[in-house]
Amino acid sequence: MSTRRSTLFYGLLLVLASIMVGMVLASRLDLTPRSAAQTLSPPVANSAPLSGPVDATTFRNIAKAVTPSVVNVRTESRQRAEDLSEFFGGDLDDLLPFVQPRRRGGGQAPPQQPREQKVRAAGTGFIIDKSGLILTNNHVVDGANKIMVSLYGEDDDQEYPARIVGQDPLTDSALIELTQKADHPLPEIRFGDSSQMQPGDWVMAIGNPFGFSHTVSVGVVSGIGREFAIGEHRNQRVIQTDAAINPGNSGGPLLNVRGEVIGINTAIYADQARQGNIGIGFAMPINLVRDILPQLRTGKITRGRIGIELTDLKPGDPKVLNLKSREGAVVSSIIEGSAAEKAGIEDGDVILSFNRKPIRRSDDLVGMVTATRPGVTVPLQVVRAGTERTLNITVDELDYNAENQSQRREHPVEPPDDHETSRNFGIELQNINAELGRRLQLKETRGALVTDVDSDGPAYAAGLARNDVIIQVGGQSVADKTEAKRELDKIPVGGTVTVRVMRRGENGSRRRFMTMVKE
Repeated sequence: MSTRRSTLFYGLLLVLASIMVGMVLASRLDLTPRSAAQTLSPPVANSAPLSGPVDATTFRNIAKAVTPSVVNVRTESRQRAEDLSEFFGGDLDDLLPFVQPRRRGGGQAPPQQPREQKVRAAGTGFIIDKSGLILTNNHVVDGANKIMVSLYGEDDDQEYPARIVGQDPLTDSALIELTQKADHPLPEIRFGDSSQMQPGDWVMAIGNPFGFSHTVSVGVVSGIGREFAIGEHRNQRVIQTDAAINPGNSGGPLLNVRGEVIGINTAIYADQARQGNIGIGFAMPINLVRDILPQLRTGKITRGRIGIELTDLKPGDPKVLNLKSREGAVVSSIIEGSAAEKAGIEDGDVILSFNRKPIRRSDDLVGMVTATRPGVTVPLQVVRAGTERTLNITVDELDYNAENQSQRREHPVEPPDDHETSRNFGIELQNINAELGRRLQLKETRGALVTDVDSDGPAYAAGLARNDVIIQVGGQSVADKTEAKRELDKIPVGGTVTVRVMRRGENGSRRRFMTMVKE
């Protein structure tokens, strides 16, 4: 009996020892599977008022404390030669310009078939978690098939591979993770509150401009709430700074005087010479990114969408739209089959509140909708023809990539030369015949075709575009250019008129609403 007990005891001991050895080996060799359900709580932001003196050592101390948490990011990707773009201009990219080789005689090299090029780019990031999680710009790592990260204080040739965990084009942010861990603790950056920042506040940028590792630059907040185009009909309000930001700074932190990150350096404004920093840089407010960090950690960002395009109210709009004030967002267009269409929203409606929260301008509504969980039904208060009404709307899920695809414009169709001019609005109009209607893919041939828009005129400022078809002026349907001009001529100088148009897109024509002021 004793022998059996001893055998059983030693057998259990052997099993336990084997398990323990296996766990140790797995941890050393990183063989344990990663949990897909790992979560990341939003870092705590310091919202205490910014106060205290700035002296000769303030920025030195910030640089000393924060620089170790800033990393350099190097990427490799493959792109077709014809797709390579310059690092300035509309694209948020840190790639150097692609220059076509020239012959020795000075002539251009013969055209070649597009081929894949290995593209190397450099950017910046900052450590937000000791496990090796790093925040950077989406445009720094998007499309990369290789990401290497170098840490502060290590040899230049010491790099760590990283992978993309989550991406968000709407905040131009990305979360990446070191796949090979460093043999020393990683310092985390501290988060500030970007909503506190005001013009004139001191800020510091740290980054990798033109490959100069961990470069520090200092400036002030030049402006807040600057509209920055992220995609077609989508903007973010960003922080403007005169702290020097150059190609390679993208993804690096913008810091307050406590050394807390309040923005992610994203883009610069350049002159025609494209020489580099001219004192106008932009950073994505950190509060926007902080709020979505848990979703970035899961690899999927979920946002709400109701399928409308909006404009802000202009000075003359409250009178012509029978509004009590200049607060609200004007529905300029509705996407077919969207939540807005199903809820009964019409172009020309002015939205006053969403889920019982007041709307002062269009940005308020966009922020509330995107932050709403898809599938939720909320009340929407609108004004239509001077009458307030409440509609219930069930929020859809935003598919940003699909939305971007559907909003690409086709090439314009050249209309005939015979036209009518409305100089007070800066437009030229043309009748639509059957042939032109077919070429423009119009369902009917009633209305006045816009053949030209003066870029300095009221119509251009209102958003009217070439090849739009005006179907209503001031609530009155118009069948041709003569009727359209007649209704436009009725408006007194300085008066505001409502206009409805049909605009062609990839998915057919869509009605749009706008207001114009007669000059």
